[in-house]
Amino acid sequence: MRYQEDGPIGYYFEEIEVGQTMTTRGRTITESDIVQFAALTGDYNPMHTDAEYMKAHPMKQRVAHGMLTLSYAVGQLYQLGFMERTVLAFRGLEMKFSLPVFIGDTMRVRITVAEKKEMKRLGGGIITAEVKIFNQDGKTVQSGSMELLLASRPVLPGTREA
Repeated sequence: MRYQEDGPIGYYFEEIEVGQTMTTRGRTITESDIVQFAALTGDYNPMHTDAEYMKAHPMKQRVAHGMLTLSYAVGQLYQLGFMERTVLAFRGLEMKFSLPVFIGDTMRVRITVAEKKEMKRLGGGIITAEVKIFNQDGKTVQSGSMELLLASRPVLPGTREA
């Protein structure tokens, strides 16, 4: 992330490289996270909200909503700063949920740019990135890909577009 007079700014499409990898800091999932997410979404599935029910379940304990984990992952990626004021749109997402996330698990996210496609008519370009969400043991809990539309570097007055 860089800074301009009016605040921080992320990377422009032209500055992102295929193969570039970034990893977030950790985020520990709490019981409060699960309770608040259930209230926000209305998803009160007992797998997430009923400790007694889960005692008889094969997992033996409550699990975080898959979408809670994914939502936090998107927030963690944003905190890396590379999208700050340069992301124009979140274009797509495909994820596979592989392992449960339990209360007390700490997750990190790794993003690797797999592809770039210039889209001048949209004001930038699309990056496709591989996304892996992994726990404190390094085990992948979710994986997939996402597409982001990033802005092109502005053309300064008096210069010609390359």
